[in-house]
Amino acid sequence: MKTRYLLLVLSALFLSTAHAATDGVRIKDLGRIDGVRDNMIVGYGIVTGLAGTGDSPRSQATLQSIVNALRDFGVTVNVAQLSSRNVAGVTVTATLPPFSRSGDKIDVNISSLGDARSLSGGTLLMMPLYGPDKRVYALAQGPIVVGGYQYDLNGNMVQRNHPTSGVITEGATIEKTVSTQIVKEGGAIEMLLFDPDYTTASRVADALNRGLGSKSAHAVDPGRVRIDVPAAEQTSLVNFIARVESLTIEPDQRARVVVNERTGTVVAGGDVRISKVTVTHGNLRVRIETDYLVSQPDSGILIRPSAAIRTEVVPRTRIDVKEDAMNVVSLPSGTRVGELVDAMNKIKTNTRDMISVLQSIKRAGALHAELIVQ
Repeated sequence: MKTRYLLLVLSALFLSTAHAATDGVRIKDLGRIDGVRDNMIVGYGIVTGLAGTGDSPRSQATLQSIVNALRDFGVTVNVAQLSSRNVAGVTVTATLPPFSRSGDKIDVNISSLGDARSLSGGTLLMMPLYGPDKRVYALAQGPIVVGGYQYDLNGNMVQRNHPTSGVITEGATIEKTVSTQIVKEGGAIEMLLFDPDYTTASRVADALNRGLGSKSAHAVDPGRVRIDVPAAEQTSLVNFIARVESLTIEPDQRARVVVNERTGTVVAGGDVRISKVTVTHGNLRVRIETDYLVSQPDSGILIRPSAAIRTEVVPRTRIDVKEDAMNVVSLPSGTRVGELVDAMNKIKTNTRDMISVLQSIKRAGALHAELIVQ
């Protein structure tokens, strides 16, 4: 296509192949065990060792942080005595994975909080990371790796990426073990589906009952399947969950067409159907051109000059209207979106017009799918 936007019709995302029909999809890839989740932790710290690219004296929070840090080391100074730009106040964020143990290492992300120009070459001083319950879960410290730079001199600046953000690989040590409770009251676990669907939830429950050889699983709602853990499996819960996750089913998918207006991308499932419809498409092009002509006084007028005689700029406008012939595409009932795209491509329809056509077909009630516009 000649347009700069990309049109992708990925039927393979929703249309199962013969190989997939045999193997199916693992339950592990369709959902997660309730209780197994990541946890966000955050903290505030100061970065030292910056070569004059840190926060300016206008950042009172950074100056006060320096005073507090020095006081912990037995050094007493006044805020008015500080003027260095080698320090920056930063926010530190990290993700605490499930089943984390004390002593494990995790990565931390650093971002400037004040008016620092760059964190390159800086070192984060030891600081705590808190959870939503205001408890300390990790301690972070170490040199920062910045994937960018910024240099400026005499009003000229060269910058790549964002030098005010960085990462410390394994820069935090977990201090508090994360307790993960996955067994509910009554000795049951729950599988939460990533994409809630009544049919998929029912198929998951049926597959579990067949694979486990019991009637221990049932779908509570479209996004949750409850599994009663047998008493004999209570002591080997890991092996039981591994068996549950390894079972395969054929998930059901709702018909969807996803349209991204910003990039001009259209993603449709191969099973999306269109009722009998006729699409008429045409373009009206209006072109307006303006030329500016200079009108000069002739030689006869210049014999008797006056203040009212001068050169004048005169605009000359031309309007050209061109209407292309309308293109008509008729589609029978049961047509797929991919066939519609092929038909529209044959009449040289660009991606933006294709999006408008899909929206119009949806409003006409002929597109039997959920249309998602991003």
